[in-house]
Amino acid sequence: MIATITTTEALADVCARLCTAEFVAVDTEFMRETTFWPKLCLVQLASPDDAVIVDAMAPGLDLTPFLDLMRTPSVLKVFHAGRQDIEIVYHRGGFVPAPIFDTQIAAMVCGFGDSIAYDQLVARTTGGRIDKTHRFTDWSRRPLSDLQLDYALADVTHLRDVYRHLRASLEKSGRIDWVAEEMAVLTSTDTYRVEPETAWARFKARPKSREEFAVLQAVAGWREREAQTRDVPRSRVLKDDAVSEVATRRPRTAEQLAGLRTVPKGFERSRSGAELVALVNRALDGPLPELPPVDNDRPTGNGGAAAELLKVLLKLVAERHGVAAKVIATSDDLDRIAATDGADVPALSGWRRDLFGLPALDLKNGRTAIAMNGGRIVLLERSGADGDTLAAPAAPAAASKRRKRRRRKPEGDAAGSVGTADGRGDNGAGDGGLPPSD
Repeated sequence: MIATITTTEALADVCARLCTAEFVAVDTEFMRETTFWPKLCLVQLASPDDAVIVDAMAPGLDLTPFLDLMRTPSVLKVFHAGRQDIEIVYHRGGFVPAPIFDTQIAAMVCGFGDSIAYDQLVARTTGGRIDKTHRFTDWSRRPLSDLQLDYALADVTHLRDVYRHLRASLEKSGRIDWVAEEMAVLTSTDTYRVEPETAWARFKARPKSREEFAVLQAVAGWREREAQTRDVPRSRVLKDDAVSEVATRRPRTAEQLAGLRTVPKGFERSRSGAELVALVNRALDGPLPELPPVDNDRPTGNGGAAAELLKVLLKLVAERHGVAAKVIATSDDLDRIAATDGADVPALSGWRRDLFGLPALDLKNGRTAIAMNGGRIVLLERSGADGDTLAAPAAPAAASKRRKRRRRKPEGDAAGSVGTADGRGDNGAGDGGLPPSD
């Protein structure tokens, strides 16, 4: 039987031990289907020597010792896809844990693909197996069975082993700093701060007029405040499509509000309906905001085709270096690079610039070209003053020999690529114009 921590005293004792550890693997179980804020049910913690479960719903339990552990700078906090776990700490304690390490991000840098499932990552790095029978457990119910507690604890006991494997791989390949850069978003308070004043930015459609923008700002902000205050999902207050239609149609009366297709029947007669109509009128009668600035860093003319060409290059680079493409550049990055060489995007700075950014600019500006050679996509360097002559790629026979030499795949290497000793892939896609694969 797994003993769970249910008292503040016991939690303080455990956290005092964990504060001396090099790292602590962290996971949480929570419920959020009917609330705005996550309802914390369990906290699982594992150091190299300890593994415990905290019943966060135990009567009288004070989570302060856990929060103190999360802010201890000498202990690395290890998460997998930790954004929601970190959000819970931020909501409870008002800070972001630091330092942190996210194994989902590390796995992408190590060549395990864009979105490998946790159970698959565990299997491929440690040989362990996760029983997913209890993944849909209602963690707020008590008592929890031993099998449910076993499942919860296994998340962090596997996680510490996954961390060790990925850390060793990153150190061997010299990519540990790459992961550190990726943690910037997770460690920023802006990631977890929910401000009603900026709630309108959640909507992708650009307002077509200042009047529409004024109403969108007002209604989206009102919905955010209502959801937070009542602790209900945003959709329980008003669905996204209803917010958009209110901004577009701008109803000034209850009758006009009732005529909107996306607004629930009878909503216009509710307190919320009356508030919404009053809100629309205030937004339209007051000073109108300027429209958000237009994003000019978008491809025009042949820019769309250029962005598609850059996608091919991105796949080539990702496969060659054994890094998930989404870590190197996003579709938005590619659009912006296609539009301007000076695009302010992550793909043109830091390690990404050397790996992909500079080859992308070379391809865009005609210094290199993509071609097929022997059934393979290759990147060719253009030579000559007129730039019309293409340097010959490596002969297919030589490339075949390279592939044979690299046929053996080490443990933990990315699926579908030919691996090197440090777990990075090289699919023999052609060397011309690409930086070496270390």
